Amino acid sequence: MTRRPVIAANWKMHHDHLVAIQVIQKLSYRLEPADYEDCDVVVCPPFTDLRTLQTLTEADRLPIQLGAQDCHWEDQGAFTGEVSPPMLARLNVKYVIVGHSERRQLFGETDDDVHRKCRAVLRHDMSPIVCVGETLEEHDDEETDARVMHQITAAFGGVKAADAERCVVAYEPIWCIGTGRNATPDDANATIGVIRETLRRLFGATADAMRIQYGGSVKPGNIAALMAMPEIDGALVGGASLDPDDFARIVQYRR
Repeated sequence: MTRRPVIAANWKMHHDHLVAIQVIQKLSYRLEPADYEDCDVVVCPPFTDLRTLQTLTEADRLPIQLGAQDCHWEDQGAFTGEVSPPMLARLNVKYVIVGHSERRQLFGETDDDVHRKCRAVLRHDMSPIVCVGETLEEHDDEETDARVMHQITAAFGGVKAADAERCVVAYEPIWCIGTGRNATPDDANATIGVIRETLRRLFGATADAMRIQYGGSVKPGNIAALMAMPEIDGALVGGASLDPDDFARIVQYRR
């Protein structure tokens, strides 16, 4: 089955709304119509940039899709500092990252939190990018497969197959993020194969249509080898997405 790749930029806590305008404009100058035909191009900026970038991309008719880096699972309430799914949906956000390793490790998010966020994003007709991955200790102890299988099962419990098809999974080995290290394409492909098999047990043939990204020190120099792997359907890009030149080269991996 041919799956449409999705290349997503996770800016994390970088770029205020004024810098964001410059970065998106520079990115749009470097991308051509054929690039958008080849894959979904997604930018996940900080919350404070979303309205500005929505206005810019819609006014200039840029086919760059907006994503958010997180959300709460409730639609409203006394949750100081949180942002709800309907708030994001009103900004024409299409994707929401849930369960990123930094949220799990630094802010104590649990598998149950990730599950509730995944369901909430789907409820508001957006697509969750569900992140899974192992620590260095788990990797060295050969517990990678067990870890990602558990995370997938926990995140997607109770999700219907019809909804699962619009979900994206991002395999991000935690020991690669921000370290400059990355899994080999063969290793990443093998683990993503385990993830897809776990999804098949949950959703049957629907799993073959679900897109699974790789994330973890993705750069212009390694994107082509990663995307040549049959199970890898895109990339969740961190540091290299902050530079529009580098991110454009990643989007243009086919060249």
